[in-house]
Amino acid sequence: MAFIKLYRKKLQENYKFLDNLFKERNIEWGVVTKLLCGNTIYLKEIIALGVTEMHDSRISNLKKIKKLNPEIQTVYIKPPSKRNIESIVKYADVSFNTEIYTIQMLSEEAKRQGKVHGVMIMIEMGDLREGVLGEELLNFYEQVFSLPHIEITGIGTNLNCLSGVMPTQDKLIQLSLYKQLIEAKFNVKIPWVSGGTSVAIPLMLKNARPMAVNHFRIGEALFFGKDLFTNDTIVGLHNDVFKLYAEIIEITEKSNSPIGELGENVAGNTYEVDENVDLSETSLRAILDFGLLDMQPQYLNSDDETITIIDSSSDMTVIDISNSKKKYKVGDVVTFKLQYMGALYLLNSDYIEKVVE
Repeated sequence: MAFIKLYRKKLQENYKFLDNLFKERNIEWGVVTKLLCGNTIYLKEIIALGVTEMHDSRISNLKKIKKLNPEIQTVYIKPPSKRNIESIVKYADVSFNTEIYTIQMLSEEAKRQGKVHGVMIMIEMGDLREGVLGEELLNFYEQVFSLPHIEITGIGTNLNCLSGVMPTQDKLIQLSLYKQLIEAKFNVKIPWVSGGTSVAIPLMLKNARPMAVNHFRIGEALFFGKDLFTNDTIVGLHNDVFKLYAEIIEITEKSNSPIGELGENVAGNTYEVDENVDLSETSLRAILDFGLLDMQPQYLNSDDETITIIDSSSDMTVIDISNSKKKYKVGDVVTFKLQYMGALYLLNSDYIEKVVE
């Protein structure tokens, strides 16, 4: 059975690098754990790092975190839905919010539970996902900052998550100005100005981050070390904290082109035969023990660069090993580095074993 492996030492080294990076700049940060899909084995590994703040977009995952360590500050990183208000107040210390009506419900529920619930007001800054419009922010804040059992812990924004808008120095300066406007008008202090996710790290490394931006939410950089501006690996970080291991269950020399009348395959795709291709050409094909139920093959990068991924069906993936110098045999294991979405698919699959080295 295929399995995904987390390399503990690489995770520890990535965490130490990032923690030092943020501490040197007096920045608070939390680990975004939504990639782990609530897997208890891996959540324990994150907690063991000494993390004090964990972010997730699934209440069930925050519930697991609180069960493992009630002292960790949990943050729900999307606007709450009405039906989940009770659970969010119970398991999330802080939630991201953009609707006055929702914060009023959180206030009422926090009163019932005898708690003070933290709220991060998210601001729309061009990526067109969640966020209060900038011109409406002061009016919004005025209506929610005095609600009972609610504490405004900060303001923040999400960039690059939907439309691909990148965080620039100008964007973060604008976010900092919103903090100044609120503090001046209402005579309050905004603890956090949350400048974004892993995508904003390159700005920080160039010392282009405004000093008012004092909070980050980090997932992809921790697990993949990726510079999202250049798609390279950030110097000092590992890009292979996770790897996929898949077993070869068949090796056969087969035609390069399908034979017979063609229709849609299981994924709804239709294979087109190139009329210029020699139908007698063959390749050495291997079948691996995972498929579309587990992940999308475009998010895999084989450690053996001579391997070509041909395609996947629901439970199997076919690769071309014709050019490999390795003499693969049935039962051998092929390893893959993972892109973020690849790891997300695999970690969400009940059919992929999760292990730690």
